[in-house]
Order: sequence, then C-alpha cells, then structure tokens
Amino acid sequence: MALFTKEEALAYHEAPRRGKTEVIPAKPCNSQKDLSMAYSPGVAEACLAIKDNPETAALYTGRSNLVGVVTDGSAVLGLGNIGPLAGKPVMEGKGVLFKTFADIDVFDINLSVNSAEQIIEITKALEPTFGGINLEDIKAPECFHIEETLKKEMNIPVFHDDQHGTAVISGAGIINACEITGRNIEDLKVVVVGAGAAGIACSKFYVELGVKKENIFMFDSRGLIHQGREGLNKYKAEFAQDKNYGDLAECLKGAHCFLGLSVKDLLTKEMVKSMADSPIIFAMANPDPEIPYDDAKEAVPTCIMGTGRSDYPNQINNVSGFPYIFRGALDVGATEINEAMKVAAAKALAALAKEPVPAEICEMYDVESLEYGIDYIIPKPLDPRILEWEVPAVAQAAMDTGVATTPIKDMEAYRESLRNRISASRERVSTFISSYDQVK
Repeated sequence: MALFTKEEALAYHEAPRRGKTEVIPAKPCNSQKDLSMAYSPGVAEACLAIKDNPETAALYTGRSNLVGVVTDGSAVLGLGNIGPLAGKPVMEGKGVLFKTFADIDVFDINLSVNSAEQIIEITKALEPTFGGINLEDIKAPECFHIEETLKKEMNIPVFHDDQHGTAVISGAGIINACEITGRNIEDLKVVVVGAGAAGIACSKFYVELGVKKENIFMFDSRGLIHQGREGLNKYKAEFAQDKNYGDLAECLKGAHCFLGLSVKDLLTKEMVKSMADSPIIFAMANPDPEIPYDDAKEAVPTCIMGTGRSDYPNQINNVSGFPYIFRGALDVGATEINEAMKVAAAKALAALAKEPVPAEICEMYDVESLEYGIDYIIPKPLDPRILEWEVPAVAQAAMDTGVATTPIKDMEAYRESLRNRISASRERVSTFISSYDQVK
C-alpha cells in the first residue's frame, strides 16, 4: 500500500523550503565581538593552531563530524543512470538520514564527470574538508575501482554504501537465519541474482562471515557466471563457478539462500519449493521484490523472507548500517572502515534482534509484539537501540584493528554520550523544523 501520492512527494520536496537540507551556523553572530571571532581577526587563531598541529582541526572545525556524499548519478536507486542533477534529491535524503540517526553533518557532492579517474581525483582533493566519504549511486564496475583506490590513497574512511550497506544488514540476517534453522554458515549454498555493486559486495561479505566462495552461484543478465564465459570483469570473475551448472531454476534446487538484487517476478513458487527446507529468501528488488511476499510464504510457510520494504517483515534497510558505521568510525578518528568494522556492525545487529522489543517500537510498526524468529531476524530500522549496540561495536573493532587514532577509554560512558547526543540533536533539529510550520 502506497504511503503517499506523487503530488505529496513533490510537495514535500518543494515546501515550505525547497530541498531537504539547510546549512545553518552553530555559533552566534550578533555582535561586533561575535563577528570578529567568527571571521577576521579571531579566525586566524584557529587557522594558526591547525597549521601548527593539524590534529586540532577536529577541535576547531566541523570536519570530524562532516561526511561528503559523493556521486556521479550513474546508478541512482532503481532509476539507473539519471545523472548527478537528477540524483541530488537522493543525496540530500542521505544527509537527512545521517543527521537524524547519527547526528552527522553532510554535504552532498554531485559530480558531472566522464570517468572514474575524475571522481577519484576530485574526491581525493576534498580530503581537507571531510572526516569521511560516502560514495553513493555509482555504477559497477567503476564503483569498485573508485572505492579501492580512494581507500588506499586517502587517510579518512571511504565507504560505498550501495555495496556494503546491503551486505552488512543482510549479513546480520543470515547470521540469525542460520541460527534459527540450525545451519552452519559454512554449509550454505547461496544463489545471488544481480552482479552489480551490491551483489558482489554481499557475496564478498558472506565469504567474510564464513560462506564458502565455491558455494555462491552468481547470476547476471546473461545467466550463471562461470569460467567458460568470455568478457567477465575481474570482480565477476572472482565468483565464477568452474562450469555452467544450468539456469536459475536448476541452481536453486537444494539452495539454502537466495539473494535477489534484480527485477520483480523473477522467482516462482515452484523455485522456492525446490530449495532446501526453510530457505532464506532475500528478495531486494524495489519496489516489487523478485517474488511477492505472500507467494513465497504460500510456497514454503517456514521460509525466512526479507525484502527492502517496510510493510513486510525483515526489512533489509541500509539506514540500519551507514549512519552508525560512520558514527563509530568518526568518533575514534578511524583512518578507514575495514572488514572487521563491518562484521562487527552485522554481529551487533544480529545480537540486538534477540533482545526483547519494547512496546513503543512495536507501536511504531503497528504490531502487538516482535519476537526473534523467522519473521523477525533483524532489528527494525527505526529501533533507537541500534545506536548503542552498533556504534560501540564498530568503534571497538576500529580500535582492535589499529585504525583508530583517538581511542575511546570508557565504552559504557561512550554509550551514554551517544544517547544524550542523539536526543539533543533530534530535539534541536525538531524545534528548527517545526519553525517552518510544515503541514503534513
């Protein structure tokens, strides 16, 4: 059921102020003294302090809490290559989510470029501005090269959410789905349809969690990826099977897990029935999944079904990942977001799903209760507890792997500070937004 009309969505973006974000000062500028400190001559003191000790930029500027969302608009949502200008509403939306869920400030950087090398060159040059870079909606395979290069050549976290966001959240789901069904993750046969940014990143992440690479059967628009095919890029070739094992229906027989990042109506009830008992089905095509939820449940009532939609159980939503991963990374001054930090995020989400769910969260989703099981394998995206479970886990992993430059000494105090920070931020922002008297 649609929650809004086209007209409502456009009106939301247009009024009472055009767009979804606004840049406002955090310090007063109401007097001569204010003016002299905000700019000349007082600003020189901060400039000279940073010149003498670059680390003090974290004290005297907003850089350590500022993320750049960078795109060329070549793979925007399910809309495709619509370009950086048409993609800007998505990037502004990303800024809203960063601020709402993790009190992280964002500038969206929408680049009109013709090559991956241009994106790399421009983004590298922006390092003095940002504490982290969120790459967004950049098509494959260029996105892999861009992220790999920037991670090597920049000294701040670089994270392509289209790759790793889905990987982390669905990875949390797989951890719990294996536990619920009594399976070892090492034994999973996984069929992946969609060999773009998310499909390849998810597959890599599943291997990190314990899935055997040879047990991943990846499909693109030409069919199963196998060594007998010509023209495979190196990223697809990493998951090439040793031979052609047949079409999707054939490869799904006995499979434990299906990950769809493709198009609606790809799976049939018969395909679901051919899978292993209590199969894991992550049908992520939006807005319509690869198989309707009701069809999958009718075929195998014990299947564990996840989609990208909020009106079905087990919503796999990237907002449960990127704001919190960046919050943890920024707070310890991480020089990168590594695999250990992503695994820590997934395991924290998986662990939280086993905790009793407060009544107020159930009310948000208009349900009487939420209990760990086949219809609740990952926390709901609006669960505020994600903050204090996932962020400290990411920060701890950064410290444990030696990429943190400002370690946290008291993790319990840090958890409390997170709660206080987000509460204060939301109150501050809510008051600001309400000043517009926006009619909903």
